[in-house]
Amino acid sequence: MEFGHVPVLLKECIEGLCIKPEGTYIDGTLGGAGHGYEVCRRLSGAGRFVGIDQDSDAIEASAERLRQFGERVTIVKSNYIHMKQILDGLGVGGADGILLDLGVSSHQLDAVDRGFSYRMDAPLDMRMDQSQALTAKEIVNSYDEKMLGDIIKKYGEERYAKSIARHIVKRRQEQEIRTTGELAEIIRASMPAKALNGKGNPAKRTFQAIRIELNQELSVLENSLEDMVDLLNSGGRLCIITFHSLEDRIVKRFFQNKENPCTCPPDFPVCVCGRKAEGKVITRKPILPGKEEMEINKRSKSAKLRIFEKK
Repeated sequence: MEFGHVPVLLKECIEGLCIKPEGTYIDGTLGGAGHGYEVCRRLSGAGRFVGIDQDSDAIEASAERLRQFGERVTIVKSNYIHMKQILDGLGVGGADGILLDLGVSSHQLDAVDRGFSYRMDAPLDMRMDQSQALTAKEIVNSYDEKMLGDIIKKYGEERYAKSIARHIVKRRQEQEIRTTGELAEIIRASMPAKALNGKGNPAKRTFQAIRIELNQELSVLENSLEDMVDLLNSGGRLCIITFHSLEDRIVKRFFQNKENPCTCPPDFPVCVCGRKAEGKVITRKPILPGKEEMEINKRSKSAKLRIFEKK
């Protein structure tokens, strides 16, 4: 299956990065290089681009798409949490812009064998990195009822988490749960009729929760942000696209803290904690897709872009 992914908020990201032709730019979630291609088109001279992705399909597709830019481009199969070590190994001292698009790619959703989608019956997989041993099937069939309930509640913000966890455990006592279709059917059976008549697929939040747990998406994000700001050159920008409130909250609070790290009580006449701002938040409110983009690409509807500029 051809790797297809429509880049979300493309124009806004390119504008937000304020690309310098001879600058260095990092895409920590390269995907099919939709954003990366537009960055590379704007580079010249000593300009450099480093793309990172843990998905082998993405690496293959992006390498082909960016081939025309030659030695200006370096592509690395890894998780963006290792960005600092990767750049050290490449001899890259700093970056003028870093981009993260935290969404699941269209390819991952549409490729049946990847098991990300609740709309198709497929093996329960959901691995971003296909070399990883743990899959969604192991989580669904081995986590105890409380662990499942906690994950679905925390990462899926699902009000029927306990009921879903209980039904999963009951079903797997009869037989192993192997496919996305089986899991989606169990989720539907766990909910009252009123919940099934609402907007969206009732399995969406639970699938999101299991995917986040499997790929450790939130902890990777939380543990990477500090390094990315450290990597930025003065005036460099960090642009992050999120797709659900849990990610967005982490990014929003981190950016705010980098702009205003002071821990002194509000009534102190002067700051005594000594913590200084490391930059400024460019986006007081997140940038959202326009009506036209949402009509063309329905998967863009929940996207939010936040931008931070280093001092």
